[in-house]
Amino acid sequence: MVTHRDVRDAVLGLLPTAGALTAASWLLTGLSLGQWWVGLAVAAVVAVADGLSRPVLRVLARWWGAVAALILGVVTQVLIVGLVLIGLPWVRVHSWVTVLTTFAVVGVVSVVVHWLLGVNDSSYLVADLLRRARRVRAAPAAGAPAGLVIVQVDGLPFPLLRHGIHSGVLPTLARWVRSGSHDAVGWWARVPSTTPASQAALLHGSNDGIPAFRWYEQALGRLVVSNRPADAALIEERVSDGRGLLAGGGVSIANMFSGDADTALMVMSRAGRRGGLGPGGDYLRFFARPFILVRSLVLTAGEIVKELHQGRQQRMRGVEPRIHRHGAYPLLRGLTNVLLRDLNVALVAEHMMRGAPVIFVDFVDYDEIAHHAGVARPESMDALAGVDRVLGTLEQLAAAAPRDYRFVVLSDHGQSQGPTFRQLSGRTLEEAVRAHLALPAPVTLAATSDVEGWGPVNALLADLLGTGGPVGRWAARRSTGESAGMLVGPPDAGPGGDRTDLVVVGSGNLGLIWFPRLGDHVTLEDLQERFPALIPGLLGEPGIGFVVAGSARGPLAIGPRGVHLLAEDTVQGEDPLGPFGPRAARDLLRVATGTNHPDLYVHSTLDTGTDEVHAFEELVGCHGGLGGWQNQAVLVHPAGWTVDEELLDDGELYGADAVHRQLIRWLERAGLRDFSR
Repeated sequence: MVTHRDVRDAVLGLLPTAGALTAASWLLTGLSLGQWWVGLAVAAVVAVADGLSRPVLRVLARWWGAVAALILGVVTQVLIVGLVLIGLPWVRVHSWVTVLTTFAVVGVVSVVVHWLLGVNDSSYLVADLLRRARRVRAAPAAGAPAGLVIVQVDGLPFPLLRHGIHSGVLPTLARWVRSGSHDAVGWWARVPSTTPASQAALLHGSNDGIPAFRWYEQALGRLVVSNRPADAALIEERVSDGRGLLAGGGVSIANMFSGDADTALMVMSRAGRRGGLGPGGDYLRFFARPFILVRSLVLTAGEIVKELHQGRQQRMRGVEPRIHRHGAYPLLRGLTNVLLRDLNVALVAEHMMRGAPVIFVDFVDYDEIAHHAGVARPESMDALAGVDRVLGTLEQLAAAAPRDYRFVVLSDHGQSQGPTFRQLSGRTLEEAVRAHLALPAPVTLAATSDVEGWGPVNALLADLLGTGGPVGRWAARRSTGESAGMLVGPPDAGPGGDRTDLVVVGSGNLGLIWFPRLGDHVTLEDLQERFPALIPGLLGEPGIGFVVAGSARGPLAIGPRGVHLLAEDTVQGEDPLGPFGPRAARDLLRVATGTNHPDLYVHSTLDTGTDEVHAFEELVGCHGGLGGWQNQAVLVHPAGWTVDEELLDDGELYGADAVHRQLIRWLERAGLRDFSR
């Protein structure tokens, strides 16, 4: 039975669209609504037509996938609004060009109105969903366990979380922690402190064989890049046992790996294959709602303009350290900070309302901006505030969902800051290595460009556009750094083919070097015999603190004035790992003896006065190695869910695999995971 409240809620839901349409009629000469109430009538008819078209679109999207959801959704939006404007007798519209212009104007007006009213910048996506759910929500079935939503805030350091709570930047998280509903703790992101290693362990329990964000594999004879769909699938195949964190009905959204989820949406390891984006119907809330997509596009354009302004302000104020924020980055920031964030919210909302038991979603907003602007700069903190508002929206959804939900918020690593190695030395790591080897450029394969941020966009492009066409090939080049001119020399060789003499990879302030022609496991003794000037030359470079090489006595961390024998944990001379804390030797021993380790690790210095490190990529904020905040990750969990003592190492969880084990235990205790049957 329809109540007065239902009617009131329906009218209130139409008012923003009606107001925006009325404003558009004032601004456009080709559009006239006649009477004051016509805007409300148009909004009502559009809403009814949208509701009637949705079941048909869902069927078509289910058959044809996410591409159909995008194309059909956008086309249907335009057709519905256009036909309503043309068909209603009180409306005068000049042409279909006016219809398209109306879309843009309504999007701009909607943004301005929501900003003036202070409305949560994600709530508009799910407002109708919330209204309907609140009307029909029944009490959860007796004994039904509460579901879990795990939100990854990519790159958030624990010290910055505490600052955000104290400063008021993160009001939702602050309320959770201060009210006692949640506890906030840190955990140690081991080397390599980067997304593929951490997410593989968080979602699958293992990151063996992942020495960095990208690496050279002798067996394959090529560079493996973790945010390239085929390589992400290869990595997941190696680490998955079929019983990942999301096995048994979970949902993985915008992650690098699936966690063995039944439903994977915009997941890199499943992108590029048929249906890789997941069920097409999941995207209809975003693509097929009138004015939703256009509003996000308007905000995306606004974010690009904001980035150009903020980058200029950094230059004018002389902020240091800083990097040039140009090229494709402003577009990337707009896509990650608005369009993909909105899409993620819509997808999480859809599956919360379906009662999914466990949802894991990754928001990359902060990480991407911090790389280019700095770890705690105003624009980076603003990105964190945006994710905090998302948490507020998800909290509202949980109150209306068909089952109760709990929230865990975590990060995959932290971030550190400092001038880049190139800014200190005047050349790239690849150029420095080549100079100390006296090798010509054509035999070098180098990858030290910033490509991590393109991962979520690539996952979307690879499926929507295919990997065989020109745009798909461009996306693949973005993933390897080739489009930035950082791959020098011949292309990757296959197994047994001609190989380059040298491979140099930058992963934050951690550099990796291979000598493919020398075979597996090149030792310090080999390097001293063949390239006696290499290690002394690197240690003489500004910004390089130590190198790690294998030897007859196991891996060694070699500094300018001393050596740390990692396997024996003994030091001769001055300890090069001293500034990096007591866990440095254990972290480095693990990766130096693991699968796919390089012939030589190169690590930056750490300024103990400022906590600054020096990336081998052109990024002012970085992660991958040791030093600063990059190893101090975040775990915010329900207060009643205690962290098990036996999983702690010196008072905190050590490594993403330990966090995975804790999450699994929480799921088992909450009744959300049972593989005993």
